[in-house]
Amino acid sequence: MVSITLPDGSQRRFEAPVTVAEVAASIGAGLARAAVAGKVDGRLVDTSHRIESDAAVAIVTPRDPEGLEIVRHSTAHLLAYAVKSLYPDAQVTIGPVIADGFYYDFSYKRPFTPEDLAAIEAKMVELTRKDEPVVRELWDRDEAVKFFHSIGEKYKAEIIASIPSGEPITLYREGGFVDLCRGPHVPSTGRLKVFKLMKLAGAYWRGDVRNEMLQRIYGTAWATREEQDAYLHRLEEAEKRDHRRLGRELDLFHMQEEAPGLVFWHPKGWVIWQQIEQYMRRVYQDCGYQEVRAPQILDRSLWERTGHWQNYRENMFTTESENRSYAIKPMNCPGHLQIYNSALRSYRDLPLRYGEFGQCHRNEPSGALHGIMRVRGFTQDDGHIFCTEDQILDECVAFTAQLQAVYRDFGFESILYRVATRPDNRVGSDALWDKAEAAIMESMRRAGCEFGISPGEGAFYGPKIEYTLKDALGREWQCGTIQLDFNMAASLGAEYVAEDNTRRVPVMLHRAIVGSLERFIGILIEHHAGAMPMWLAPVQAVIANITDAQAEYAASVAETLRKQGFRVQADLRNEKINYKIRDNSLQRVPYILVVGDKEKQAGKVAVRARGGVEVGVLDVGAFAARLSEDVALKRANPL
Repeated sequence: MVSITLPDGSQRRFEAPVTVAEVAASIGAGLARAAVAGKVDGRLVDTSHRIESDAAVAIVTPRDPEGLEIVRHSTAHLLAYAVKSLYPDAQVTIGPVIADGFYYDFSYKRPFTPEDLAAIEAKMVELTRKDEPVVRELWDRDEAVKFFHSIGEKYKAEIIASIPSGEPITLYREGGFVDLCRGPHVPSTGRLKVFKLMKLAGAYWRGDVRNEMLQRIYGTAWATREEQDAYLHRLEEAEKRDHRRLGRELDLFHMQEEAPGLVFWHPKGWVIWQQIEQYMRRVYQDCGYQEVRAPQILDRSLWERTGHWQNYRENMFTTESENRSYAIKPMNCPGHLQIYNSALRSYRDLPLRYGEFGQCHRNEPSGALHGIMRVRGFTQDDGHIFCTEDQILDECVAFTAQLQAVYRDFGFESILYRVATRPDNRVGSDALWDKAEAAIMESMRRAGCEFGISPGEGAFYGPKIEYTLKDALGREWQCGTIQLDFNMAASLGAEYVAEDNTRRVPVMLHRAIVGSLERFIGILIEHHAGAMPMWLAPVQAVIANITDAQAEYAASVAETLRKQGFRVQADLRNEKINYKIRDNSLQRVPYILVVGDKEKQAGKVAVRARGGVEVGVLDVGAFAARLSEDVALKRANPL
């Protein structure tokens, strides 16, 4: 007798050993058809897995996160099956699950084409209609190596040969295709109904540039057609909002080969930058920070003392002068410590808060660069707080409140919070870590924030809080952080005179709200689809004349508004008014003010808000008051 305990606590008894599929069938035919795997005592297994003794069992369907991952992994194998069916000379390598889909890397004598991609997807559909069983097989490692060598799959043989001798090898067979995998997999190819191949790319074998360049095919797979359609719609929206495309169309910035990973800011883009920097400068001032500035280049010896030279050297730009080695700073922390160390500090001076719009450079791999989201030269709203252990809680509570207010002003309402705890390799005593982790978790509770835990994801020098915002498409961007550091201050000799006249090492809190200004601007562009809130908009209003007879009046209105501090332009081009309205609308200008003879004679402007909303005819002063209110309230859009 085998007793099966289901997730709701109910039990089912079977006279003999039973498979997961049979357990699902005993519950209902619908569940049996939906089942792609099972959980037996918490372990994921195939539906064919045989349960020999009493166990807790859950049936996994594509609606479950684990089930969707199994569907995607199985679809990656289906992709490889289809490629081998169409192109027998192709060699398979690896095919993992990734966010929202999967990929598989192949070695083939010629590049795949978009036409090949369509043929492969059609073949995948054909194979699902055959509904062939996906069967798990247990092999001896050496026998598996021989088998894959015999069928010309040298990459797969190499992978298996790297597994320690004696380890059991699991292969999965569907039709005439056999692949290495831990599993589990769907019971049959017919379970894979919703998928789409997305694109082709190149990838080096094992990620090493010295190895062969393989061909990577990306795909996506979902539980339902509706979910896939929604995903494809999000991709279309993301393409429309791509900050690189909008950066060109709105004349904000550009990048070029002569300066890889570095940004050329155009006047309009630099206006956005300056608005963010000046805003964050006011946040510094309001929250008790002193703004500082540290050198760009520091001697190698300093980076050796912090450990960066030994552990981060490949990501640092270096230079030499007069037989001395220097590094361009990849981060601002050591510079702030030098400012702290320039005087003897007392416990009465703490907490001491430094802030800097610190420009940093990191030698990121060229393949990792992505517009202004991932660059080699960037500026952070970087800050460091030097405090006592007893001050950690209050500083973290205050920082979370600052961050929430900033994100709201930029148009982000949804924030995710995670506390990253002690890793295996760390410095400091367990007692100190206990105190620090308790403090930052309590700070989250006091701020009224629900938070998750990332076990072991803290830095070696201390735990941290990670703040992740959600954009208009539901994408997550980790921007803000506050990190507790018990190590760097000591390594660079920082100390303060305690109340009992002893010398103690301060706790160093690394904090940032927007993080890299470049990346944050890229996020803002995509979040707002280029239609920046009024207070950030490079041009807040355009005054367009209908004929030359109103040109002088339009220019005077623009000058009047500029003198009041607004960013206003006069569009006096010899073009029809509809063309001017359309052109400025495409530039996402918040307000277009049209002036004809009536407006000129009355000393007024006809106001049109972004989105084609006709506001009406207003006095110039009334419009100025309206725009001033929009800016003061940080409105995302007019009205």
